[in-house]
Order: sequence, then C-alpha cells, then structure tokens
Amino acid sequence: MQSVQPHIRIGTHMTQARYAVLPGDPKRVGAVAHWLDRVEELTFNREYRSIRGWIDDDVEVIVMSTGMGGASTGIAVEELNRLGITTLIRIGSCGALQSGIQLGDIVIAAGAVRDDGASAAYIDKGYPAIPDPELLCALMHTADELKLPWHCGRIRSHDSFYTDREEEIDRYWSGKGILAADMETSALFVIGGLRGMRTASILNVVVEHEGDLKQGINNLVAQEDACALGEEREIRLALEVIRTDAQRLAR
Repeated sequence: MQSVQPHIRIGTHMTQARYAVLPGDPKRVGAVAHWLDRVEELTFNREYRSIRGWIDDDVEVIVMSTGMGGASTGIAVEELNRLGITTLIRIGSCGALQSGIQLGDIVIAAGAVRDDGASAAYIDKGYPAIPDPELLCALMHTADELKLPWHCGRIRSHDSFYTDREEEIDRYWSGKGILAADMETSALFVIGGLRGMRTASILNVVVEHEGDLKQGINNLVAQEDACALGEEREIRLALEVIRTDAQRLAR
C-alpha cells in the first residue's frame, strides 16, 4: 500500500485524497486545474497525467487522465483504489445516439451497455454497469442547479471506432433508446463496483447523432465553441458534486 503504483506512478505518501476526477485526455487535466486551488503536478507516465488540488482549500482531489478505452481505465481504477481513493467521477466525451442531443450537452450515464472487453475480463456480463445511486442523483440535481443542458440515461461503451459495422451497430443501439457511446464508462462502473468504489460518469457530447465522427473529434481537439463549453460544464458539474458530497459526509 505504501509503494508507488506501477503505472500511474503515485504513492500514498503523495496524497490523502478520497476523490478523483478522471478525464480521458491528458490535456483535460490542465483544464480542470484552473478550477482548483493549490494545484500540484504529480506525475505523467504513459497516458496517466495526474495533479492534485483542493476545492475551496478544503477538499483534496486527484485529477488523472485515463487514456482511451476500458483497459487503461481499468488500470487507473485499480491503482487509485490501492491509494485509498473511494470516489471516481469520469469527465469524458461521447457521441450522441439520439436526435435532440446537441454538441456541448452533458450526458449523465445511468448505466452502460457492456460492449467493452475490459469489464468482461473481470466478470460475466450479467453484472450491471451502473453508477453509485447517490452520486447519480447528486449529478442530476446539481446539473439543474447550474442550469446545464443535460440528459440522463443508458449509454454504450465499446472498444473501436473503426469496425466494418459501426453505422449498423449505432443504429441498433439508438433504436433501443441508448443515449450515447463512449469507450470507458462500462469499465469504470464494473471494476469500481467490484472494488467497492463509488463511481459516476459525465460525458460531453462531441458528435451529434448521425454526425461525422472524424469531424467531431477534430472539433474537440480544436476547442470549437460548443465542445469547449461542454468540457467546462462537465468540469464544473463534477467539482460541485464533490464539494457538496464532501460537506454532506462531514456532517
């Protein structure tokens, strides 16, 4: 427990945080830093860039990128668990699978279709990929308070953008009422759940339903207005929920 974790390169001597915010993209770690006090760079190894900071100089938070996909997310979950982190909130991106969900809108995942390999490596697919119910309720309540454009429902997590059946698969899950697709939420929910951690996932819509995937990704990288605003929204939402959750638990 005292040693430095092999992939994320953080040890228990470096933090006493119980909360972690998990963007996929290492660049998004820097975006979160602007919203924290007393920020300290921790490590940057492989896809795992990490900082620590405080909310209102009171609640310590780790912010760490997970990279793309369930496998690297699973490693992050396991090693953060060994550090004593108890609560994980993903802030990621997604493609919408329903009409009416706009670029920059927030999707709060109430559950995930387990089309990823990482969660299947742990347990049969009958095990549900669901968030912590208290965090889920807090996210919806806080999104309303912040007047964010948000949607809550089931999403799909998968392993590739480029199979020969992507359009067919998207149409299938869209027809089943799935709101959006990402690559990490299922692994976060399943592995975190198996380890007794509290998890939640907030997603910024970067591709609209039947939009162009390549163009959507390019828009995010270029920080076009709608997607950049969505990133800010998910950061604000995650940190506000952590602040109120810590206050509640301290009572």
